[in-house]
Amino acid sequence: MKRERSKKLLSPQKNFWTYFLQNWELYCMCIPGLLFLFLYKFSPLYGLTLAFKDYNLFAGSNLLDSLNKSPWVGFAHFSRIFSSPQFSRLLSNTIIISIYKLVFLFPIPIILAVLLNEMHAPRYKKIVQTVMYLPHFLSWVIIYGVFFSLLSSNGIVNTYIQGLGGNSIQFLSNPKIFRSVLVFTEGWKEVGWSCIIYLGALTSIDPALYEAATIDGASRFQKIKFVTIPGILSSIAMMLLLRVGNILQAGFEQILVMYNPAVYSVSDIIQTYVYRVGLGQMDFSTGTAMGMFESVVGFILIIICNKISRKFFERSLW
Repeated sequence: MKRERSKKLLSPQKNFWTYFLQNWELYCMCIPGLLFLFLYKFSPLYGLTLAFKDYNLFAGSNLLDSLNKSPWVGFAHFSRIFSSPQFSRLLSNTIIISIYKLVFLFPIPIILAVLLNEMHAPRYKKIVQTVMYLPHFLSWVIIYGVFFSLLSSNGIVNTYIQGLGGNSIQFLSNPKIFRSVLVFTEGWKEVGWSCIIYLGALTSIDPALYEAATIDGASRFQKIKFVTIPGILSSIAMMLLLRVGNILQAGFEQILVMYNPAVYSVSDIIQTYVYRVGLGQMDFSTGTAMGMFESVVGFILIIICNKISRKFFERSLW
């Protein structure tokens, strides 16, 4: 009893150091992860000052010295970006492509997860899952090569169309079609992988609910409607809110690999502009300002979506 009382009387600081001394090996194991966070996540944040400076690469003896010696210009880069006619095009392209992917691709992993859950042949189910997951592990460069062979002017699809007497379709250089190609290739690559979250949520549903539905005479479709979907509804809501919070993330790697000057008007997004201007034209200040705008908007959207999820679905990220 005396020992228990003495533990309760210890201050939180003393309790922490007591626990630290007893488990110092565990804290030592955290050092590599903390170093990684500091070197690659926190220390680069100092570079955000580029957005508020007129950066001159040759102002100092090294990159950091040049950053320190570059003059401050305040919000000049932001005002120039927001007043530029390109900004509205970049923002609209980013939002439109994200909405297309959200509307057409978000429901598909849910449907696939439900269909896989209804399979009762384990071997066939594993084969289907493997085939669905495989494209996720391919890089966008490989996927572009595959679809270029299929959809280019001399590709398999156009060769087949011309063989039937039709005209060749410019899938990769027609602005009216290119966004559809982006949505289709994104779905082909990521839909199977995205359904893993819903498959995990399905395992948390009590099997007794299905047994009770069977006793009540429910059909398979009714079980899906009244047991399966409500059981994963909170996960669906969480993923939807996260997707809305990341609406300015339209798929940088995919678009960078697949787009070309002929479709810039419909596919040039904020991230590709940052890459092309910041690195291609070495305008680091403008690129940083545009990237910072995207990050701040995404951060605000995630906070709002997290509060909405917490209020209406009682689930949140923090």
